[in-house]
Formats: sequence, structure tokens, C-alpha cells
Amino acid sequence: MNAVSAQVRAVPAEVGAVPALYSCTIAHVRTGPRRYRLRHRTYMWLIDPDHPPQLPRPLRPLARFDPRDHFTGGDLPSIRAGLDAFLAEHGVRLDGGRVVMLAHARVFGYVFNPLTLYWCYGPDGEPRCVVAEVHNTYGGRHCYLLHPDASGTARAEKKLYVSPFFPVDGGYRMRLPPPGSQLALTVHLDREGARAFTATVRGTRREASTARLLRLALRHPWSTLAVSAAIRVHGIRLYLRGLPVQPRTDDNRAPENVT
Repeated sequence: MNAVSAQVRAVPAEVGAVPALYSCTIAHVRTGPRRYRLRHRTYMWLIDPDHPPQLPRPLRPLARFDPRDHFTGGDLPSIRAGLDAFLAEHGVRLDGGRVVMLAHARVFGYVFNPLTLYWCYGPDGEPRCVVAEVHNTYGGRHCYLLHPDASGTARAEKKLYVSPFFPVDGGYRMRLPPPGSQLALTVHLDREGARAFTATVRGTRREASTARLLRLALRHPWSTLAVSAAIRVHGIRLYLRGLPVQPRTDDNRAPENVT
């Protein structure tokens, strides 16, 4: 079957052509105050937000990218417009340079993106920044503007209440190299001089064809709902094991994620 259609523009060599699909394994390791592991499989899209993929009409419920799911919640006409507005607030201009975005798509009208990443380039193809957009299960969101070093590593102070078992303190150490044939992302949360939590995303790049999408959708039906449900189920398990819940203080609210 033909590849999912999108306008093709040059991208930095380490990124390769988009759109693309990644078959992923996501793992969470909590090291304190109680050790716990979570691991699940899913798939994610790598797209150009200026030119999101166009699926054949019968398959469109399997992948939709909606501006209201990111940044301003749909106040601007596109995801790229929301990104540019966020960058402008922080004094960053891309001057028309490319962006590649790693995210879950809406599947049958539902989406939950714990972490959306945007690798941002100038018109010369040189990297300018990475934006990490974090959503929690309470409808909150926060964007981190990152300037990774040569190894793809950046640090940021934690600003959003994410897990009900951690307060909003400490800082993240993220390793976010540009996605190529393999996806290898790592996010550490350090609190009070100790590592409290680590999340990893490991994936293999696949062509964004309709055949591939159908196989992944059959293997991982309701993929984003499954991610959201898994986080909640594991949270309940930790609560039942006696882990104390920290009070929620953030008000970075996003619109409801269901249509």
C-alpha cells in the first residue's frame, strides 16, 4: 500500500524523511520512596507539524493531529502557530526553519500525550532548541524550552504536577537526541540530590504506510487511551501500597482531550 501522503521538505540528515512511525517500548522506573516499574508498548508518530500526514478517508479516525491538543489549546490555527507563539514568548525565532514533532495522534477522537517533543531547526538546518510539552492526567500542561548539548542532554526545573506521589520540586535531566532509525529518549527526575524517577522511550522507525498503520492499530487498539489507563491503574496500585498522595497545586489546565 502507498505511504501516507504529506508534503516532503528537506530535513536534517539525522532526522530523515517524515512522516514516520515508531514502534515503542515505554518504561517508568520509580526509585523512591518506593521502587516500582511500569512497562508498556505503543507506537508514536514523527511528523512535520506544518504538513501533518493525510490518511485515506476510511483511516482518518486512526490518526488526527489537532491544534487544541497542544500549546494554546486551539486558540491558534495550527500546531506550528502555537509552537512559534510559545518560542516568541521566550525570545526564540526559527526564521522559517523546520520542526519535527514526536507525539501520539488522536485515535477514534481520543488522545493523551504525556510527552510531546519538538526538535526545532533554523533555515540552515542547524538545531536551535527542543521543546518538551508535558501533559498530566488532570488536564494540565507545561512546555519546557531546552537547549541540549552535543550529546542531546538538557536540564530543566520541574514546573508541573505530574505524578500524584511527587510534589512540584526537583529537576529533570533529559537526553533527547534527534530521532533517527532508532528512538532513544531518557528523562530523569532528580529530587534532593537523588534520582527519584526515570522514564525511557525506545523505538524502531518504520515507514508511515497505510499497511504499517493498520498493523500497529490492530496490535495496539485505542493506543492513547491504553497509555492513559495504564498510568491510572499503576497509580492506584501505588496508592494501595501506601504511597502518600501529594497535594495538587498547579493550574496549567488544558481542554478536555475527547471529541
